[in-house]
Amino acid sequence: DIFSAFGDIFSHAAGGGAFSDFFGGGASRSGRRPVGQRGGDLQIRLKLTLSEVALGADKKVKVHRFVRCKACSATGAKGGNDSLTRCKTCRGTGERRRSTQTLLGRVVSVVPCEQCRGEGQVIEKKCNECWGEGRVEADRTIRVSVPSGVETNQYLSLRGQGHAGKRGGTPGDLRVIIKEKPSREFRREGEDLIHELHISFPDAALGAEVEVPTLEGRRKIRIKPGTQSGDILRLRRHGIRGLNNPTPGDLLVVVNVWTPRKLSRDQRKSLENLRKAASFKPEVKSSGRARTFRERTTSIRT
Repeated sequence: DIFSAFGDIFSHAAGGGAFSDFFGGGASRSGRRPVGQRGGDLQIRLKLTLSEVALGADKKVKVHRFVRCKACSATGAKGGNDSLTRCKTCRGTGERRRSTQTLLGRVVSVVPCEQCRGEGQVIEKKCNECWGEGRVEADRTIRVSVPSGVETNQYLSLRGQGHAGKRGGTPGDLRVIIKEKPSREFRREGEDLIHELHISFPDAALGAEVEVPTLEGRRKIRIKPGTQSGDILRLRRHGIRGLNNPTPGDLLVVVNVWTPRKLSRDQRKSLENLRKAASFKPEVKSSGRARTFRERTTSIRT
């Protein structure tokens, strides 16, 4: 397995071209150009459960990519360096100068050598495994360390885990895009989790002890008598720890009072009697406004 520590999160390093190849500038000042070509970047999607997102996870992923050819030590030449010769066109510098006469004088530009493609070396005998590329296709298993608190469409950038470069060139990067799997029990809003709790009318009216799911397992909570549909019970610090926030969010339990669709004759008769009672008439606030989120929420000590 290849163990890869991820680099920048939610960022991508893009290489830029140099604008110093004019008037005698460029790689010739350093002696010679780098050998090989940079490998391409890769992109994969990694599906995670809500628990893995909340707690962080180490995942192993299989990636099909170009890897260095072992037969030629990534040189692309049969027998390794023995089949490499210095380019006669550029004399091993990997570049050629072009001169143009203008009204301002002579302008010199530096361009890659066409014969050796800017590498300064020519392959006399190509490797039988990679046919001169210095790389072959293969499957590799990579371990990805995912921190807690990541969200869908955010990504990790693993430096050097993309395609191997041609003839020993620098490898590209691997971008791992996070995809959060839907949860049957929770809905996520940032660092908070929301759970829809369904209770019966008697439990809402009389109060009850019920179980609710949390990331750590099921937990008993107390429903107070007179709880209304739409009330929210807050379990502090039972949510998700954010990337830059060591304190977890909250678990918000939204109460839904369930109304039965089928009633027996005796049940219907009992409800008919209750409907006439004054205490069963809905309370309407004088202002007529809807309850605020704060008014609907009750914190529960855990």
